[in-house]
Amino acid sequence: MHKYLPHTSLDIEEMLKVIGVNHLDDLFTNIPSNLRFNREYNIENQLSDIDVTKRLHQLSKENTVLNIFRGYGAYDVYTPSVIKSLTSRQEFITSYTPYQPEVSQGTLQYIFEFQSMICEITGMDVTNASMYDGPTATAEAMFMALAHSKSKKIVYSETMHPRIIEVLKTYGHFRDVEFVALKEKNGVTDLSVLDESLTNAAAVIFQNPNRYGNIENLNGVSDIAKAKQSLFILNACPRSLAILKTPGELGADIACGELQTLGVPLSYGGAYVGYLAAKNHLLRKMPGRICGVTTDVDGKRAFVLTLQAREQHIRRAKANSNICSNQSLMALSVAIYLSWVGKYGYQDLAKYSLNAANYLKKSLLATGLFSEAFSSPHFNEFTLTSNVDPVKFDSYLIEKGYLGPYAVGDNKFVFAVTEKKSKKEIDEFVKVVGEFKWCTMIN
Repeated sequence: MHKYLPHTSLDIEEMLKVIGVNHLDDLFTNIPSNLRFNREYNIENQLSDIDVTKRLHQLSKENTVLNIFRGYGAYDVYTPSVIKSLTSRQEFITSYTPYQPEVSQGTLQYIFEFQSMICEITGMDVTNASMYDGPTATAEAMFMALAHSKSKKIVYSETMHPRIIEVLKTYGHFRDVEFVALKEKNGVTDLSVLDESLTNAAAVIFQNPNRYGNIENLNGVSDIAKAKQSLFILNACPRSLAILKTPGELGADIACGELQTLGVPLSYGGAYVGYLAAKNHLLRKMPGRICGVTTDVDGKRAFVLTLQAREQHIRRAKANSNICSNQSLMALSVAIYLSWVGKYGYQDLAKYSLNAANYLKKSLLATGLFSEAFSSPHFNEFTLTSNVDPVKFDSYLIEKGYLGPYAVGDNKFVFAVTEKKSKKEIDEFVKVVGEFKWCTMIN
């Protein structure tokens, strides 16, 4: 008996005929050929389990481990060992959506705790558990605004991460959303035309810190948005909220973003976890699930699902979102991390990253290869300008064992520092960077 039911050649032939293609490879024609694996796997056939394991371990030793000074959306952060120890337990890793509260109290409780922590971090009234990642969380926030106002106009800042903007436009394409961009000026959003741009707009969306690592001055944005009957959406880095004004303090209606910086490893791009929080008046526009606490018939504390605005529970056309699968395993990871670091540890980690970034920035400027790109304050990520060739510079650093800054064009390079970088590691990196000038002169 097979552990799964494989398709026979006849099954595959009939399915291909129904969808109108001749070969399985035809299903992947949209993937560029240079991105495909077009050769045989370097693993012998008919190996025993022991031999396959040995072979894979041998191959893994060929990987190059780089010291990372790059962020731009994904960051090399510390993951406490307690997270993997707990999240890998089978009662967590195999759990699905907790529809039956009588057998799901553990899952419901950690979701409730996650929600409580996110609300405290963001200063918002309510949050769900959870979203797949920061960009899609921003897109869901946009949908909330569209449903709230019935307008199809969204204003956004060009200083947001390009991938977030792409996701917004992808999600909005078949809803005929009109996108209006606020231009950047000196590395931050030009707010001079905000009032005019918000005419008949459902919402305005900002990211803080922005794509350059710069901190946006968003004081007063809430008042302008309210006067125009538009919502204020803020994609905020959760780590930065330990020292910056929260979305709640800035008057945001919806807060969203990526929680990967809270102990989630890079993992070759995922799985990550987003958050979506809002003020109470938008509660019923939120997608996903919201957990609450109550008492049972015996007067004991009990956790329950209080809101499930999904197509399974209401008419499909009325659903706020079709987000379905249980993403709460990643929410559990974040909840464990926040419990582990504690309130003061959370602040200390943010301060360390800020100070380390300033130290790295000052040290890089001293090499003579870089100059200030902007005058705005930053958090743990910053942008410098340089005339170095970005391709050669990147290749040089990789050869030396580093993943260096992200080149964003116009001779601008974005560096990032996390709590994993010691002063010694920063000094060693700066020394290698400084030697690049002499290497190019010799070559």
